[in-house]
Amino acid sequence: TSACRCWWVCLTFDLCYTDFLKEDFDVKTYTAQAIHHAVIAEQLAKLAEGISQLDKELHCQVVARHEDLLAQATGIESLEGNISLSASHFKITIISCIKIRTKIVDPYNKIVARTAQLARLQVACDLLRRIIRILYLSKRLQGQLQGGSREITKAAQSLNELDYLSQGVDLSGIDVIENDLLFISRARLEVENQAKRLLEQGMEIQNPSQVGTALQVFYNLGNLRETIRSVVDGYRTSVQENVVNALDIKVLTQPANTRGAPGRAVMPTPGNTAAFRAALWTNLEKLMDQICAACGQVQHLQKVLTKKRDPVSHVCFIDEIIKDGQPDILHAFWSSVTQTLSEELQKATAASTFLKQALEGEYPKLLRLYNELWKRLQQYSASIQGVSGAGLDVEMPVSEHDTEDLFTRTKPDYDELNVASVDSGLTIAVAKNAAKTVQLFCVKSEQLLCTQGDASQVIGPLTEGQRRNIAVVNSLFRLQQSVAKVISGLGTFPPAAEQSLTASLESVQALMSSAVQPLLNSVTDSVEAILITMHQEDFSGSLPAGGRLDVPCSLYMRELQGFIARVMNDYFRPLQCLDFLYDSTENIAQRAITLFIRHASLLRPLSEGGKMRLAADFAQMELAVAPLCRRVSDLGKAYRLLRSFRPLLFQTSEHIASSQALGDLIPYSTILHFLFTRAPAELKSPHQVHTHTHTHSRTNAERWKPLGYKSSRIEVLGSAGQFTSSCPLQLLQKATSVS
Repeated sequence: TSACRCWWVCLTFDLCYTDFLKEDFDVKTYTAQAIHHAVIAEQLAKLAEGISQLDKELHCQVVARHEDLLAQATGIESLEGNISLSASHFKITIISCIKIRTKIVDPYNKIVARTAQLARLQVACDLLRRIIRILYLSKRLQGQLQGGSREITKAAQSLNELDYLSQGVDLSGIDVIENDLLFISRARLEVENQAKRLLEQGMEIQNPSQVGTALQVFYNLGNLRETIRSVVDGYRTSVQENVVNALDIKVLTQPANTRGAPGRAVMPTPGNTAAFRAALWTNLEKLMDQICAACGQVQHLQKVLTKKRDPVSHVCFIDEIIKDGQPDILHAFWSSVTQTLSEELQKATAASTFLKQALEGEYPKLLRLYNELWKRLQQYSASIQGVSGAGLDVEMPVSEHDTEDLFTRTKPDYDELNVASVDSGLTIAVAKNAAKTVQLFCVKSEQLLCTQGDASQVIGPLTEGQRRNIAVVNSLFRLQQSVAKVISGLGTFPPAAEQSLTASLESVQALMSSAVQPLLNSVTDSVEAILITMHQEDFSGSLPAGGRLDVPCSLYMRELQGFIARVMNDYFRPLQCLDFLYDSTENIAQRAITLFIRHASLLRPLSEGGKMRLAADFAQMELAVAPLCRRVSDLGKAYRLLRSFRPLLFQTSEHIASSQALGDLIPYSTILHFLFTRAPAELKSPHQVHTHTHTHSRTNAERWKPLGYKSSRIEVLGSAGQFTSSCPLQLLQKATSVS
C-alpha cells in the first residue's frame, strides 16, 4: 500500500538506519561508533522506534496477506509428502539396480575370461600351425637345395613362404625351430648368391633361359625391383669407371712399365705426342665397345622382363618394374650413359689442355665413333632415339687469329666443313663458327674504312682513303666469292648451315655497299651538276647549211662523257667486283638519263637547229652512260624513255599527243614542259610561273609540274593565234584526270 511504501522510503533515507542496509554491516563497528560519538541513549531510542515500526509493519503485512500465508503453509506440507514418496521410490530403484548388477557382472566377468582364453588359444594354434609349416618347409627346402639350379626357383618359393610365415610373429626362443631358422637364413643367402651368379652368366652370354630363371628366383623372393635396380646401377658404375680410365691422362702419358717421379707434371713429351693420341683413340674405341656391350646387356634384361611371366599369378615382370617408375630401363640407362660421357669429358678436358687439344683437333673422329656406336645401338631399341646426340655438343670459339687469317687467305678452305660433314650437328656448328668469323671480318673491315671528305672526292686522283676503301671492298669481294663457292661446292649441306653462311654474306654485301656509297653519291651529284649546265648552251641557232652539225655534240655532253670515262677509269676500275659495281652504277646511269630528259624538256627557245643539236646529244647520251653499265639496254625503263623521247623532238604536237609512249613511259609533265617550248614567249613555262630556275636543286626540279598552270591562259593565247595547237590543253586535262 501507499502507506507502507512511504514508511519504507522514510526508513531507507533515514541516516540512522542506512548502515543496517549495507552488505558489510558490522555490529561491533556500529557499536564502537555509537560509543565514540557519545549518543548512546539517542541511538537506542531510534533503534527502539525502528523496531516498533518494523513490528507494526510486519503485523500489517500478515494481516493483509493472511490467506496467502495459509495457502503457502498448506503447500509446504504437500511438498514434504511428495518428497517422502520420491525418497521411497529412489530406494526401491537402488535395490533393483543392485539386483541387476549382480545378474550382469558375474556373466560379464566369465565372458571376459573366456574371450581371453580363446584369444590365447587362437594365438597358440596359429603359432603351432606356423611351427608345423616351418618344419615342413624347412625339410622340403633341404631337399630343394640338394637339387641345385634345377630346384632353385622352388627353393625361392619356399623361402618366400617361410618369410611370410615369419612376418608379424616373434619366433625367437622356440627351441623346436631354432635350428631350422638358422638353416633358413643360410639357405636364403645361398639362393640369392646362386641366383646372382646365374643372372650374371646369363647377361654375359645373353641366355634368356638363365636370365629368366634368375629373375623368377628374385620374383619369388620378393626383391625383383631391388635386384633390377642394383644390376642396372652396376652397369652404370662400370661404364663410368671405363670412361674415367679411358680419359685418365696419367695412363695415357706414362708407359705401363714405368712410374712417374713425385711431382712430375702430367703432360706428353714432345716425342710421344703421336703415341699419346694413339693411346687416347684406342681407349675411346674400347670404351665405345664397352658401352655397346653394356647397352646390349641392359636391353637383353629388359627384353626378358617384358616376356617373362610368373607361372602362378601370370603377372608380367615388367609390370613390377613399371610400379617403381621405370617403364623403359634401356632409355633411362642410355640417358645416364650420355650424361656420364658429357660430365667426364668436361672434367677431363678441363683438367688437361693436351687432352682438350687432342679431342678438339680430331673432334670429327670422336663424333664418328659416337655415330658408329649409335648405329650399333639402334638395332636394340627405338627408345633411345630422343637422346642420340646428347653429351657431344660442341661450341667452337672464334679467335682473333681466325679473323686475321681471312685478310690474307685467297682460296677457300674446305677441310673443316668436309671433315664436319660426318654429322649434321657438327656441320651446323662449324658453319656458325665460320659465319661468326665473317662477321668479325666485317667489323674489322668497317673499322678500316675512310669516311672523311677525301673518300668521296671526284676531282683529283685517288686519295689514300679511297685506295684503302677499294682494298677493303676487294677483300670483302674475295671473301664473298670464297664463301659462295663453299656453299655451292658442298652438295649435302644442311639447310641451317647454309642459312648461317648466307646470312653472313648479306652483311658482307651491305658493308661493300656502304663502303662505295659516298663515292657513288658524289658521282651522282657531279653528273647532275654537269647536266644542269645544258641551260647555259644556246639551242636557238638556225639549221646549218647542208643540214649537218659542225660538232657531234654539245659542250656539256662532252664534259659528261669525259667525266664518266675518267671516273670509271680512275675510281672504279681498281674494283674487282664488276657485278657489284655495275649494280651500283646502273642507278647513276638511270638517274642521269631521267634528269637529262627532264632538263631537255625545259630548254627554251628551241629552234630547228637546236633540235638537231639536242638530237645529237640524245645519241651521245647513250655513249656517255655506256661505261656505267654492261649494256645500255640493261637500263630498262630509262633506256626506253631515252629512245622514245628523241623522235618526239621533230614531230608535231598532234603526233606527240597521240604517241603510245605517253603516260606509261614518258610522264605527262615532261611532255607538257616540252610542248611549252613551242609556245610564244608570252606564255611562260610552269617553272617560270612558279619562280623556279634551271639551276635549282634536283629535289625542286622534280616538282616542276604544269598541272597547276591555268588553262584559261592557254585558251586566250590560242584564240589570239599566238598558240594555235590545242594539244597542251588536252594533255593537261588528260594528265589531271589520270592523276
